[in-house]
Amino acid sequence: MRNTVNARTEWTESDLGDLSGTVAIVTGANSGLGFATSRALLAAGARVVLTARSAEKAAAAKSALVEELGDLPIETMLLDLADLESIRRFSEEFHGKHSRLDILINNAGIMMTDAQLTIDGFESQLGTNHLGHFALTGRLIDLIEATPGARIVTLSSLAHRWNFMEFGNLLFQNGSYTPRAAYGRSKLANLLFAYELQRRFEAAGVDALSVAAHPGAAGTGLADHLLNHWYLRPLKPLLFLALQTPQQGAGPTLRAATDPSVVGGDYFGPSGRNEHRGAPVRVESSAASHSEDDALTLWTESERLTGVNYESLRTPTE
Repeated sequence: MRNTVNARTEWTESDLGDLSGTVAIVTGANSGLGFATSRALLAAGARVVLTARSAEKAAAAKSALVEELGDLPIETMLLDLADLESIRRFSEEFHGKHSRLDILINNAGIMMTDAQLTIDGFESQLGTNHLGHFALTGRLIDLIEATPGARIVTLSSLAHRWNFMEFGNLLFQNGSYTPRAAYGRSKLANLLFAYELQRRFEAAGVDALSVAAHPGAAGTGLADHLLNHWYLRPLKPLLFLALQTPQQGAGPTLRAATDPSVVGGDYFGPSGRNEHRGAPVRVESSAASHSEDDALTLWTESERLTGVNYESLRTPTE
């Protein structure tokens, strides 16, 4: 991956450098952070595969990018992270078209939804935000390992501090579900996965980096459903004035994906107060996110639930 960083103290999109020849996947690329991330990678020369749950959404996103940036190497592919069969089909299609994967952006997600299940019967927030990306990464791991310097960027959130792992009730199958608790758990799971993946890369001698990022407080539309009550709708324009734009929110993801100074296990977020706004910098995640015991247990459970096994990254005790 060819890249240069200038001497400015604040990292910006202009530091992306030349990404010509690289292949990237961005999940949830049709809107919000995913769209902004895809736009920046395309403008820097990467070939970007935009994923969306519907052909209509994918086509609309591609059309908007072509209109703004011109005829760049954009592909669209269908992917529903709440459906393990959709993930399998996507992987097969991608393998049929590409022999390398330089950047995988595990971006797509849902936030604080009412209790519901994925197609495979998982609690929807952990099922989509974590298990879906765990399965996707696992099905693409051979291409990642075959691409020197490949990076996986997994999107977390400030909300990872809201909950803890409860493996006897991981999917809230025994009750106690709340939208906030489930979202927080899914975002904590994203970090546990990202850090464990990096440890396994290092143990296996794989030339790849697993890193994480969060957007701070960004107006992406992810939480629009929380403002559906008639008495909250007038507040939406005011709320967005206080938030970063999707382009600003994508900064930590883009830095994690391309900055040559990044090391495996890094976590990026905004530089400002409480990490809500600002230029992308390295930040610290909670102590719970660094629990190697929880990470290993989550990994084992994720393999069991998804049926996707990372055979090449097995530890001696597995």
